[in-house]
Amino acid sequence: MADAPDKDNKTEEPSQKRLDEALQRGDVAKSQEVNTWFIMAAATLVLMTFAGSVGRDLSGTMRGIFANAHAIPMDGPAIPRLFQRIGFEMVAAVGLPLLLLILAGVAGNMIQHRLVWSTQTLTPKLSKISPMAGLKRMFSMQAIANFAKGLLKLVVVGTVLTVLMWPERDRFESLVTMDIGALLPFILVLSLKLMGAVVAMLAIVAAADFLFQYKQWYERQKMSLQELKEEFKQSEGDPVIKGKFKQMRQMRMRKRMIASVPKASVVITNPTHYAVALQYERGMDAPVCVAKGVDALALRIREVAGEHAIPVVENPPLARALHATVDVDEAIPPEHYKAVAEVIGYVMKLRRSVARRQ
Repeated sequence: MADAPDKDNKTEEPSQKRLDEALQRGDVAKSQEVNTWFIMAAATLVLMTFAGSVGRDLSGTMRGIFANAHAIPMDGPAIPRLFQRIGFEMVAAVGLPLLLLILAGVAGNMIQHRLVWSTQTLTPKLSKISPMAGLKRMFSMQAIANFAKGLLKLVVVGTVLTVLMWPERDRFESLVTMDIGALLPFILVLSLKLMGAVVAMLAIVAAADFLFQYKQWYERQKMSLQELKEEFKQSEGDPVIKGKFKQMRQMRMRKRMIASVPKASVVITNPTHYAVALQYERGMDAPVCVAKGVDALALRIREVAGEHAIPVVENPPLARALHATVDVDEAIPPEHYKAVAEVIGYVMKLRRSVARRQ
């Protein structure tokens, strides 16, 4: 009963980090029916493609042994060599079909999830030997689904066998008298019909089971609001600490800008809300913003400019435009060249007139 409230609290969609952690510990959405379908489909393909060649190779090997049985030495060292040769020829005959079956089993897993290397599922857990945990697993939704799948597969296979073999019931009586050369092709054709029908029916079962397994897995990965908050703190940092770091960065940036104001050639203001300090010297491609700010910071920039005799020019539209489009230590954009050039030209004329008076 303790799991029910916890499950009810997990109402949030899982994060990508949560899904990656599940994959790392081997907890993936996996349907055994998909694996079964891949193996059955591969077995049908192998039987259809390689039955003739494998039969010929194996029958040729055995025919040669029986035809030359009188010439085969039966001393001690010869018998192991004989069995070794038979083994090699059997492996050569069935090796490729077996390899295809193994690849089908691997493909059945890889099509459901990417390759996983994890030893966490092998770690001993007390819950695996707990009687109460065992009872819960026996009567869980997963156990009920597995029982339903077993019944469904039994019904499917039974129905397929009945539908396909009932029309052939009269021929079964004559199988005992049928020549082996005609019996084997008949069995092969009937086997292919049965396996093809089973593969077609199991495709539906496998698709439905995978959707069910994925839904169950996804529900297990859901998170509570508290888990989301904890994960955010771990991955992004504590918001309080992040806020303090942001304040420190802003303070350092403010001090650096105030220290750069004496290098400015002019300060353009709103006049009270905005202030942008620009530096321009001969040889520069364009004026550079060395400081900018609003309200209290703008007031401080104007004060420092006044202390160092930096000209302050009121141009509200230009001040707002520069504050919005240029960052500190960046050149002004080309669309403001003309307006800024007029301001700097005015400042230079003002300086020359002051210098003549002196």
